[in-house]
Formats: sequence, C-alpha cells, structure tokens
Amino acid sequence: MPALVITPLTFLGGAFYSIDMLPPFWRTVSLFNPVVYLVSGFRWSFHGSGDVSLAASLGFMTLVIALCLGLLVWIFRTGYRLKP
Repeated sequence: MPALVITPLTFLGGAFYSIDMLPPFWRTVSLFNPVVYLVSGFRWSFHGSGDVSLAASLGFMTLVIALCLGLLVWIFRTGYRLKP
C-alpha cells in the first residue's frame, strides 16, 4: 500500500518543490491531493508560509479525518469484512 499510494502522493504533493512552480492546470490537479495540505501545514509551522492557506490546510485535513473516522465507524457497526 505505501509503495503504490502514499509514495506517489508524496512525490506529487509538493514535498520537494512548491506547487506554485507548476503550470496552472497541474497546480489545480495537485490541490485535490491531501498530501499537499499536510506538506503546506508543515511548511507553515516551520517557515510561516505555505502553498495554501493555513485555514485551508486545517479545514481539509479535518474533513479527511472526519471521513476516515466515519468510514471506520461504519465498518465497526456493520461488521463489513470483519472476522467473527
């Protein structure tokens, strides 16, 4: 899973470059990558600036965490693919 999903998202998420350097189309595509918001939040905490605003980073990551938590609650309530 990490090699197929997380590594490409990290490389395409602006971990090694600023997404402001990308052409407008690819910058828009990058904004759908949740890693961009994590990286931007870390950049803001170290340098005081990031690729996206701090409010957008916090809001998007709160949304992602809420979706993952909702999925987890649904899995436990329904027992989907859990062994008895």
